[in-house]
Amino acid sequence: MSLEKNIRLSKLLDAYGAILSQSQREAVSDFLLYDLGFSEIAENKNISRQAVKDSIQKAISKLEELEEKLGLVERIDALTKEIEKLKKREEE
Repeated sequence: MSLEKNIRLSKLLDAYGAILSQSQREAVSDFLLYDLGFSEIAENKNISRQAVKDSIQKAISKLEELEEKLGLVERIDALTKEIEKLKKREEE
């Protein structure tokens, strides 16, 4: 997975993670933040690799769907850029 995609998904997890089940949130967190593979997560949770893969894919789809509908991360990114512009102007 590319670094940009990983960062985007991490932002989505921060914004909407509370909506996921605890199991999904932990699996996605392990996958994105701790860079664990499906097999490692499966071993840690005593479930199948396929179950981990399905859980992560469903969770990521849910995060993407929420962002598409609500656009929270996009708005936060836009506001952050505006704040940076204002800080640069202030420094000049």
